[in-house]
Amino acid sequence: MARNEEKANAMLNRWTSMKMDMSKVFQGRRPADPNECTTLADAERFRRQVIRIISRKVSEIQNASLGEHVIRDLNDTINKHIVEKSKWEKRILELGGTRYTAGKFEDGYEADGVTLQHGKGYKYFGAAKNLPGVRELFEKQEPPKQKRSRKDMYKGIEPDYYGHVDDDDSDLVREEAAMEAKRIQEAIADWERKEAEKLQAQT
Repeated sequence: MARNEEKANAMLNRWTSMKMDMSKVFQGRRPADPNECTTLADAERFRRQVIRIISRKVSEIQNASLGEHVIRDLNDTINKHIVEKSKWEKRILELGGTRYTAGKFEDGYEADGVTLQHGKGYKYFGAAKNLPGVRELFEKQEPPKQKRSRKDMYKGIEPDYYGHVDDDDSDLVREEAAMEAKRIQEAIADWERKEAEKLQAQT
């Protein structure tokens, strides 16, 4: 009977020690919520873990032969980990650590010229930049030209458009006077020629 009791105690001891070992393993795992982390050293370590995951996924996504769905899933995963990284950085700041957060980004390429970013949110890495529909997001589309209204057209029209101030133009007045004198001379010469022809016809 004592033998069975010893066996049971031994099994219980093994189970207890195994449970303690497992709890130690789980204690070192990265929590899903950064607010559960209470020490700055752990928060820094978990941030580095996330950065390693991101860099590994970014190197994987460079392979364009993976297929569209795999590339999209990888890109989504990277963006999810980037959000997680920013949460860890916020938690590190709360615990009195270093500020890692960069400034806001605008649409287009980042400073490295490799990563496409849509606003301050979703980013596209590696082969994801060449997926259908992604490039169109970043092409600068010219806004359609608005048709001018009649009111806008009349705004730029002044009296000289209608010829109301032509009399004030001295050059034009001189040209018109010279042309008028020339026409009068031509008309007189033409009348005299016709009168001479009439006289000749009568004689």
